[in-house]
Amino acid sequence: MVLLLVILAGTAIGVTVFFKVPYSKTAAEFQRIADNYLPTAATPNDVFTSEDWKPLPYPVRRYFETSGWTGTRKMSSMKAVFHSVDFILSPKKQAIRIDYTQYNFSEHPTRIALIDTSMYGIPFQGLDTYVEGKGSMKGVLAKTFTLFNQQGGEMDQASLVTFLSEALLLPSAALQSCITWEPIDDTHARAAISCYGITARGIFSFSGNGECLSFTTDDRTAIGMDGSKQRVRWSALMKDYQRIDGVRQPARLQAVWHYDSGDLVYFDSRNFRVEYR
Repeated sequence: MVLLLVILAGTAIGVTVFFKVPYSKTAAEFQRIADNYLPTAATPNDVFTSEDWKPLPYPVRRYFETSGWTGTRKMSSMKAVFHSVDFILSPKKQAIRIDYTQYNFSEHPTRIALIDTSMYGIPFQGLDTYVEGKGSMKGVLAKTFTLFNQQGGEMDQASLVTFLSEALLLPSAALQSCITWEPIDDTHARAAISCYGITARGIFSFSGNGECLSFTTDDRTAIGMDGSKQRVRWSALMKDYQRIDGVRQPARLQAVWHYDSGDLVYFDSRNFRVEYR
């Protein structure tokens, strides 16, 4: 009996130490992908000019002009770091707090993101990637056990349209030839992105003073942790604009599934920063 207690105590200590060790295979994979693309993402030396915005529909052009992007240095990538995001893994689940780090690369649309949190004291990490036309979303519990690893055509398109939804946060992406723009009216513009044989579309909505309010698409599939699939309208919302380094940018980002039963805000961030290179 004493020996059993010693073994159990030793096991508990070992598990606790393992959880506390900063190394994570999932985080290492995320950083490996980022490091693979960062050296090839050459930093342009020139700046954005009014000529860059001319081909864009009026509300998109006004967004860039009034935001203060004209005259800023062109970039090839962005890194966004989010802290204490309210995040819901699936409907009927309680929100958890996560840290979220992502990279977007503009020239060859690429997006990778790492979720870092814990559930009942057990580490949980997620790896969301769109690389060379392939999208995937993986969830790993206790640094070891893969709970889900979603891949396939729906994920490819969902990841592509997510990249499109963030194009105005990375102006060099909005100007890439793979994205085409179509005017609707003074406060709406339709965009389509085509890569690796897949196309995704959505509509950007703007306020009267040029702020981008939302991006909405029907080209995302809600995939449950159990593998279930449901075509649901999806929106990215941009709010609480502030001037950061002379550029007007949203201080709050939300992602919303528009279910028939009601809207689900599953990603709600009020604390993030963006770096460009």
